[in-house]
Amino acid sequence: MTAAAGALRHRRDRHPAREHVLAAAAFALAAIAAAGLGGLATSGSTDSEWFRSLDKPAWYPPASAFGIVWTVLYVMIAVSGYLAWRAGADRGSLAWWGGQMALNLAWSVVFFGLRSPGWAMAVIVALAGAIAVTIGRFARVDRTAAWLLGPYLAWVVFASTLNAAIVVLN
Repeated sequence: MTAAAGALRHRRDRHPAREHVLAAAAFALAAIAAAGLGGLATSGSTDSEWFRSLDKPAWYPPASAFGIVWTVLYVMIAVSGYLAWRAGADRGSLAWWGGQMALNLAWSVVFFGLRSPGWAMAVIVALAGAIAVTIGRFARVDRTAAWLLGPYLAWVVFASTLNAAIVVLN
């Protein structure tokens, strides 16, 4: 075992088992809260007269795709946060994780709750940037934690093209 691998292993083992359970639960609850609150913001909105009246790009996915994709992504986001914490990520890195979760929720509120695709565009651009920063910071302590956020960033970039198209078409 190299000295670096030994140091990383030592950092990962510095928390008692109870702290690992609590941390994993905290990251899972944060993801569930963001998903649940975001779901409340969008509840009924995708079937609303307002949303149906919006012109959407030809590449807009079927509604059923969103629930499947977001379920998988929220699991990956929670696991990523836990792995980074376990590996010794600093408070700043974990704050970026929390910040991107807040922006994730904010997008749903702004787009669907406030019915403001233009302002939502600004939020989603900030969200993509926050995810990219989080990936970079997590990569310093745990590559798996960083890689788990890759599909999330890809989806948010794709969602930003949908958001931009809705802004332009409407």
